[in-house]
Amino acid sequence: MATNVDRSTKSVSSPGALFAACCFALVVSAVAFGIRSDIAGDLAKHFNTTKEAVGWFGMGGAFWGFAISIFIGGQLCDWLGMKTLLLVACVMQLAGVALTVFAPSLAILGVATWSIGIGNGLVEASINPMVASMFPNEKTRRLNLLHVWWPGGIVIGGLAGYFLGSHVSWQIKQSLVFIPAVIYGILFIGLKVPPTERVQSGVSTGAMYKELLRPLFLVFLFCMLLTAATELGPGQWMGTIMTKAAGSGILVLVWISLIMAVARLFAGPVVHKLSPTGILLSCAAVSIVGLLLMSKATSPTSAFVAATVFAVGVCYFWPTMLGFTSERFPAGGALLMGLMGTAGMTAAGFAQPVMGSLLDKFKDNPALSLQYAAFLPAVLVIIFGIVFLRDLSKGGYKAERLSARAEEAAALADGEA
Repeated sequence: MATNVDRSTKSVSSPGALFAACCFALVVSAVAFGIRSDIAGDLAKHFNTTKEAVGWFGMGGAFWGFAISIFIGGQLCDWLGMKTLLLVACVMQLAGVALTVFAPSLAILGVATWSIGIGNGLVEASINPMVASMFPNEKTRRLNLLHVWWPGGIVIGGLAGYFLGSHVSWQIKQSLVFIPAVIYGILFIGLKVPPTERVQSGVSTGAMYKELLRPLFLVFLFCMLLTAATELGPGQWMGTIMTKAAGSGILVLVWISLIMAVARLFAGPVVHKLSPTGILLSCAAVSIVGLLLMSKATSPTSAFVAATVFAVGVCYFWPTMLGFTSERFPAGGALLMGLMGTAGMTAAGFAQPVMGSLLDKFKDNPALSLQYAAFLPAVLVIIFGIVFLRDLSKGGYKAERLSARAEEAAALADGEA
């Protein structure tokens, strides 16, 4: 079995080059997120509509397109290859940005946003299993390092929107996404990508689909709905929510994203000390405090202090959920990681019009809308707490190794022979 793995991966590009290209691909999704947060109010004015409508057409579509494409892409990774999916993703993102800039109506804006979301989903469907395959013994740490570039890209997009301010149109701000999209497309054209860990280990497609029925996976699939809505629901509207308290809400989003990026850089020691389940439990508890503090912020100082707590709370949610999935259900491969992304983006998509509606309702004090969001991590504290205690009762958190499973199967086959 080990010989087969070596033969299938010996001609691929170096892990360092592939990891760097994956990071650049993720930047595109994040820059688009940061810029959309900055121009949300401009979109409502330009199309003469409500924030709730912008939540449906100008925001939600990116998440729903993402959810659908990552679900499909997770199942196509082994068939079409991750490189092919990434190049298709690049084309969809470029087309979506162009459509957004020239959208003559809210309906066309919705189509454009869906296109960007589909591209973003194909990126996520490809880069997560790629990184897990390249670094099978440190998946959670590497996935956290990869996802440094989600908040990192939001910082880039948010600061670009802030410094350009009212000096340029929202269309020009949106066009900035073209730059990183073209760059990562060119990078992947010249790289050779390995097969997924599941394929390298000889796990059948049937065995991969059987992992869907494992109860713990189904529990965590539900949890992904709540973690994503906690992070991305308020996040996309942060420019609007915190403007009254902080003076510039987009800077609050940039600050949150900067803290998240730094925290993910140092995820290794945190994972070693707390374990993935311990991290998720801690994040849920801190998120509650952060959301409640932000809902009561009345000054720039209190807004940024509250945002700091919130950032610490949500910083590890997404990559650690993916890391947990890859470590505890490795035979599920790209399929299960794709499904987790699907759940996360579906929840985030539905959260956009809900947040938009709350902001229409609390227009005099938008931050009050965050009190409603605090219910989500409260549920997570209960679920993650139960799983954490269950792991402790069994001797602590343990990752499953496909290599060990393959060696056991090979030994059994030798014995039968």
